[in-house]
Amino acid sequence: MHVHLIPSPLTLLYYTSTCLLLLHHRPHHYHSIPYSFSLLILCLATIPTMLASRLTPRTIPARQWRRHFSAARPALKEIQDAYILSAARTPTAKFNGSFVSVPAPQLGAVAIKSAVSKSNLPTEKITDVYMGNVLQGSVGQAPARQASIFAGLAPTVEAMTVNKVCASGLKAVALAAQNIQLGLAEAQVAGGMENMSRVPYYMPRSSQLPPFGEIKLEDGLIKDGLWDVYNQIHMGICAEQTAKKYEVSREEQDEYAIRSYERAQKAWAEGLFGEEIAPVTVKGKKGDTVVERDEGVENLKADKLRGLKPAFLRDGTGTVTAGNASTMNDGASAVVVASRELAREFGTGNRALARIVSTADAAIDPVDFPVAPAKAVPIALERAGISKEQVAVWEFNEAFAAVIKANEKILGLQNARVNPLGGAISLGHALGSSGSRILVTLLHQLQPGEYGVAAICNGGGAASAMVVQKLDRVD
Repeated sequence: MHVHLIPSPLTLLYYTSTCLLLLHHRPHHYHSIPYSFSLLILCLATIPTMLASRLTPRTIPARQWRRHFSAARPALKEIQDAYILSAARTPTAKFNGSFVSVPAPQLGAVAIKSAVSKSNLPTEKITDVYMGNVLQGSVGQAPARQASIFAGLAPTVEAMTVNKVCASGLKAVALAAQNIQLGLAEAQVAGGMENMSRVPYYMPRSSQLPPFGEIKLEDGLIKDGLWDVYNQIHMGICAEQTAKKYEVSREEQDEYAIRSYERAQKAWAEGLFGEEIAPVTVKGKKGDTVVERDEGVENLKADKLRGLKPAFLRDGTGTVTAGNASTMNDGASAVVVASRELAREFGTGNRALARIVSTADAAIDPVDFPVAPAKAVPIALERAGISKEQVAVWEFNEAFAAVIKANEKILGLQNARVNPLGGAISLGHALGSSGSRILVTLLHQLQPGEYGVAAICNGGGAASAMVVQKLDRVD
């Protein structure tokens, strides 16, 4: 057996440099020159052999040769359908009402637990939770994570909090649906939650305070939820500008608001909200109280509403009042989103079973945020491949009556079924939940085969929209 001793690069470098130094520093030591030349020649002669040996594949176990790289594109996966198996919402409480002691994540947990229970889906199938939450001051770390764990889901379920202002809840559902459509998950929970009653006031840290004098507090509810930071105006001023631009009169706004209350009262009287409500048990000093009905629905006094003074513009030109605008509220909502396989197995018989046909977002100038849905809706319809005439029910968030009237004019929906059970003016507007709340209500109105659209504007000049189709089963 022949053994070939191939020097390493470092060894070769060492001997070569030694030879050169010897020739340079000892030119008169003639007896060493032949030796030096011989050593140099030997080292140089080994270079081809060394290179050949290092460029030749060595015998390595096959398992170490598995890694390889390719410039070829991976095979494209087909987009899958995403389905809503179930949907639930808490009642919407008044500002400083029944939920004043219940943090937003606890409300979210009630909605999640109810939706998961209605889905009949084994909880181990759920891998992610997406929950909208706008006003996160003093809520605690990772609000969506809190809601997930408080709902009894496993600690291994990942959770993410979404903040797209009023559209947060609907955007959360869209994000969950995308995971299903891309084949990244089988089942997700999504929705939104808010407790506007518990939002704190903000005070600067001591390093920012003057050495003496007064301290100014900021209302976190207005600063982080209801204020246009680009124009330094209240959301209500934006609604005023929309009303003027699209010629929506005070009378139109008031009549729409009255109709919203009347529709919500009728829906409650007929039991139309019963299937979507998840009652909330509130602990108190005198015992537990179960809240199972929206608290602001009975607030309507039509004559008083028509006589209210403008809330934002008081120069004689204002038309937006506390009566024809949404109220500040607390509540939560959630849906379970799943793949076709799970929808086929667990969806049959679920009242809210539907296919998510398309989603869309759109953005415009921040001051024009009330009419952003008129830009998002056509995109969603085009992606769904349907026309507005094919939509059975529309659910728009009633941030202000002017929002609905302006979008109806732009989209040509004056004769469509828009918010037939009332909306945020009468049912309440819990910011982070509102987008998913209108979706929950929409799903419980549709009949099998019908299309529905949920759309909501959000502060900053944007909107989200979703097209769904009601099903009775998945084949």
